[in-house]
Amino acid sequence: MFSISDSAAKRLLQAALAATGLFVALAGMANVLPSFGNLPRIGPFAIEWFRPLFFFASIVAVILAHLLARQRQGHGRWYVSLGYAALVVLTGWVCYDYYVLGRIMADSIVFFSWRDAAVATLAAAIGIWTCFIVWGAPIAILGLIAFLYLATGQYWPGFLQTVPTSIPELVAQNIWFDADQGILGSILGIVLSTVLPFIILGAILEGCGAGDSMIRISFSLMRKFRGGPAYAAIAASALFGTVSGSAVANVVGTGVVTIPMIRRRGFAPNFAGAVEATASTGGQILPPIMGAAALVMADYVGVSYLTVIIAVLIPAIAYYASLALAVYFEANRLGVEASEDDEAMSVERQDWLNLVLVFAPIGLIVWLLVSGLSPAGASIAAIFLLIPLSFINPEIRRKPVRLVGALARGGTTVAQLVTAIAVVGIVVSTLSATGMPTKFAVLLSSAGETSLLAALAISAAGCIVLGMGMPTLPAYIAIVAIMGPTLQRFGLEPLTSHMFVFFFGVASVITPPVAIAAYAAAAVSGGKPIATAVASSRLGAMIFIIPFAFVYNPILLLVDAAGANVTPVALVLAIGRLVLALYLCTSGLGGFDRTRLGVFERAARLAATVLLLSPVTSWQAAGAAIGLVALAWHLLRAAQPPTPENRSTMKQPEVS
Repeated sequence: MFSISDSAAKRLLQAALAATGLFVALAGMANVLPSFGNLPRIGPFAIEWFRPLFFFASIVAVILAHLLARQRQGHGRWYVSLGYAALVVLTGWVCYDYYVLGRIMADSIVFFSWRDAAVATLAAAIGIWTCFIVWGAPIAILGLIAFLYLATGQYWPGFLQTVPTSIPELVAQNIWFDADQGILGSILGIVLSTVLPFIILGAILEGCGAGDSMIRISFSLMRKFRGGPAYAAIAASALFGTVSGSAVANVVGTGVVTIPMIRRRGFAPNFAGAVEATASTGGQILPPIMGAAALVMADYVGVSYLTVIIAVLIPAIAYYASLALAVYFEANRLGVEASEDDEAMSVERQDWLNLVLVFAPIGLIVWLLVSGLSPAGASIAAIFLLIPLSFINPEIRRKPVRLVGALARGGTTVAQLVTAIAVVGIVVSTLSATGMPTKFAVLLSSAGETSLLAALAISAAGCIVLGMGMPTLPAYIAIVAIMGPTLQRFGLEPLTSHMFVFFFGVASVITPPVAIAAYAAAAVSGGKPIATAVASSRLGAMIFIIPFAFVYNPILLLVDAAGANVTPVALVLAIGRLVLALYLCTSGLGGFDRTRLGVFERAARLAATVLLLSPVTSWQAAGAAIGLVALAWHLLRAAQPPTPENRSTMKQPEVS
């Protein structure tokens, strides 16, 4: 009778999850709500009670979502529910202990005991376990290793050994009871003050029906092009991704529509999945909203969010241009033709009206950011604009409760993110307490032998490895804590080094072997997961190349904070080299332009790409010369009429 597998228990879990998610969303928004006229502000709330309460609500939401998923799969067991009920009670106890000790610490100095260390250990275990059930093993294992190293580092050998200190003091303060460190520390504070309202805005945008209209319009506009559905997927996923900030959520949300249509146009399953995965991934670097990590970057670096938006503008456009080029070359290679009777959904007047639901909030955010309002204030204003505007959609007028459901889903998404942030808080606190980033920087400096290129290559590899299996925001925070100081030792501006890490943190979701966005796309396309990940890495190759380009050519970031010395002539030349490099690299990796490219032609194009993006003027000139000669040679060869010997090489089918 205690089973949660019956329909009544399912409805109860759904209602409890919706209520908890709604509480998380509304409480989080109230915390950052700006003042209106002479009315007093509601927040920000006191740290000592709000953060533990928010953490408790997030853990409850995650547990309810997990139990509901198990029940739907037929795995509901009363003893599992009982175990999670005990976990909720323990979470409430450690959060209450934080509140009590926080009030004492506000008035007097506290010396932590073994009891406090035990409470902190329990809090860490709760955070790591709930992170595991939401995000999987990689990030949870990373958090477990970090905690064990913090507690036992003084007994490790060699350079890994830390300074001997009081273990209770070390664990209690760095893991749980410090408002600046650990699970409830400054990183969670940034999420609450900056990231949360953007996640809620994305959830409401998705719930008000604007996403479906964007997809229909994109497919309708692109239906006359050879790679129509693929171009439409890029456009729709770019717009959807810049709001959602989650590559996997983007793949699942838009890929179920776009991927089958790409396949029906004649593209292979692996390629179809790769298009959606790479387009969804790029949404996190596309202004004006971008992903949550960009908001955190602005706080970390100490620049305005508008500065981050301007800095990433050229790299983001270049990335999406490379995706469009990759589709163009693949369509030419396969001989895909445009189809007027394609499954492009009929676009109605309401779809065009629904676009207001996308562009009005985004336009308001940009205007408010330019006017000097904080990102949180701009996003809250956009939410207040979007809610009444959503009644443009007749589906919302018929069922306004959809907005409440969207708020609840947004709160659940925030709760899931909080579990990852809890683990990242453990990792970052461990790095700070043990001084590991400084040690790593010294080792990397020695390995790089004062070579910035070697340091960048090692850092890029480290970013991809550390980012595997992690959502972008916690991946970025964990990576920049290690790699950021290292790169700045080589003279990079903080914004440039953070942007470099940010790009590779984003890229990790399409990089084998743990390419979670590519795997999600493969599940929809029916392709092979690893093959889809490899295809995604090839299609999205510019996301790995562009960071090196703006490190050596900071003018591509446009802002003074990146060390850019922007002049009109230098900017035009830099963009021109980047455009040529995009064309050469994308065609070289794809192996096709007007006709099939030979091995020598591909090597020449890729070599020219490297030279074009180098910091040395003579190398740039050499790269331009090689690239232009390669293009001219190819055009001349393609202009010749096909012969029986070369006709078979004009178009090669893809092996899926």
